[in-house]
Formats: sequence, C-alpha cells, structure tokens
Amino acid sequence: MDYSLIAAFITGLTTGGLSCMLVQGGLLTTSLASRIEAEFSASASEKNKNTRTKAPARRPELALPIALFLVAKIVAYTLLGFLLGGLGSVFSLTPVMRGVLQAAIGIFMVGNGLRMFNVHPIFRFFNFEPPSSLTRWLRRRSKNQSSAFTPIMLGALTVLIPCGVTQSMMALAVGSANPLVGAALMFAFTLGTTPVFFGLTYLATRLGSLLEKNMTRVAAVALLVLGVWTFDTGLNLMGSPISLSRSVTSLFNPQSETLQTYSAPGVDSGFDAQNALPMSDDVINIEAKDNGYSPSQLLAPADKEITLNLVTKGTYSCSRAFTIPALDLNAILPAEGIETLTIPPQKAGTKLQFTCSMGMFGGTIVFQ
Repeated sequence: MDYSLIAAFITGLTTGGLSCMLVQGGLLTTSLASRIEAEFSASASEKNKNTRTKAPARRPELALPIALFLVAKIVAYTLLGFLLGGLGSVFSLTPVMRGVLQAAIGIFMVGNGLRMFNVHPIFRFFNFEPPSSLTRWLRRRSKNQSSAFTPIMLGALTVLIPCGVTQSMMALAVGSANPLVGAALMFAFTLGTTPVFFGLTYLATRLGSLLEKNMTRVAAVALLVLGVWTFDTGLNLMGSPISLSRSVTSLFNPQSETLQTYSAPGVDSGFDAQNALPMSDDVINIEAKDNGYSPSQLLAPADKEITLNLVTKGTYSCSRAFTIPALDLNAILPAEGIETLTIPPQKAGTKLQFTCSMGMFGGTIVFQ
C-alpha cells in the first residue's frame, strides 16, 4: 500500500478533520437546520390534522443528512484530486475570492438563522431549496428523497472553501502529476476527516434534541454564531483592516495596535541561534505555529524590497497555508523548515495584513 495514502488519511483523521470542521461546519449546520425545521413543521401539521391524538413530537433523523453531506464532500474532493493530478497546476481560488465567498456564505447563514426566528418576511429568500420542478420529480419517486437535495448540494460546495490542511493535500495532488494518484490522495484525506465531522455534528445535534421544542431555535442560534464567524474569516481573507476578531483583540488589548508593541524585524522573534536566520532591517522572520504567527505585529522599512522568512517547527495547522491578500502572495509551508518570500517595496504608512487560508490566524506588517 502507498504510504502517502496512509499519511493523507491520518492527516485528515487528526488535524484535517478539526480544521475543515471549523471552515465547512457552517454549511453542514445549514443543511441540518433545514432538515430540523422541516421535521418539526411536519410534526406540527400532523398534530393539527388529529388534535385528539397526543402523539409525541417527532425527533428529526439527522444521521442520514449528515451522511449525505459527507458522501457528497468525499465525491467532490475526489473529483477535484483527479483534476489537480491531471492539470499539474494549482486549481484554486485566490485568497480574496475565497474571502468573498466565505463572507457571502456567512451572510446567507445569518439570514437563514433570522428567517428561522421569523424576524422579517424578507429573510424567506435565505433558504436553500431545489427548483420546484426537481422537487416534484423527486417527490413522485420517493416521499423523503427531496430532503436529500440540500445536504448533497452543500456537501459538494465545500470544495470551494478548502481549509489550510486541505490545500496542502491539494498541493500534493498537483505534484503527483497523475489523475488517479491525485484522486486517491484527496479521497484518503477527505475520508479521514469524515469521522470527526460525523461524530462532532451528530453528538451536538443529539444533545440539542434533548431540548425538544427548542431544537429549531438551537439550530437558528448555531447558524447565527457560525454565520458571523464565517463572515469575519472572510473579511480577514480579503485583507480587510476591519474585522470582528481584530476589533475584539483591540478591545481587550488596546496596546496591540500601537507601533511600540510591534517587534522590530529579526529582533526578539522567539528564534534561537540554531536557526541561523539572517537579521537585518530588510529581513522579517516569522514563525508559523499551530496556534498562529509569532510575532504577529511587525515594522518594516518603506521603499525597500523585504525578505520574509517563514519558519515552521512541526506545524500542522492551517497556519501552514500563508497568504498576504493585498499582494496575492501565497505559500504552502512545509511542516518543518523555512520558506522564503519576497515583498516588493511598499510606501510609508502601508499596512499589509497576512493570514492563514482560513482567516483564523493573522497579523500586520507596517511599513515606515
């Protein structure tokens, strides 16, 4: 057996599952929210038809939509791996495009949550449903098959918002230069993420079902929270200087945005002498850790070309997928080693935001 496939599966089973869950879990929650809402509506309808019978409220069956979502996800990424292996070049959206997409998904999720709370009739448009003709066709064949549309479609859409660890696997698929190997790598990795997706989601929904009558509200609240988080990560990926996460950081640590707290390039960066990294005014050294970048706030000289050294030491989180959105500068960092990038001369006062591909971790380089 190819050990690269085993490594891909283990990566998905460990770091990949959690990382992807943070980015793509919102789509899964959206599909489950639709199912929960439909089940409780059907239950209420049955009670209205027979008011004399006090039948217990019907609990939503969530294992099937979760499974459909994950199967569609596996199929989509396997096909993507096949394409990447055949093309031999990275087939992915730019960070800004991914940011716009995630922000749009976040808005849709928030709107869907508000629709479930019946805040305003306008939010009825924030509902992912198949075309009426397709729904009628499905209903003619099976009473319950139309409910499969949403999880399948949303599961396939996860291919448009890969997490940082997934992008590392995509890079391996490209490097294979073989469609079958690329498909096998992406299949093994995505299959590895499946137990984490299914286990965490099913556990959460089962715990939520204990609330019975409030289950729909629980799903709506989850959509609102995940929607705001997804929108915020989208802003970070677009390189926006304003985002909720940055505002919270500034609120609880007011001094974090002052120039005095920025580390000078190459100085006090937490590196030991064994790295033998160059230290000068036109060199920046940043360590990509599992929990973010260090330092995250730096000064750099204006009007000079800057060398950026990105150091990893057994790093496996999304911080390996480094990007500077404003420059469309990207790099998939090795798990251990040094990746060097070049930043072109910037005018004094310029602030470059850098982030991981998920928009979770980031920082700022200020030129003066």
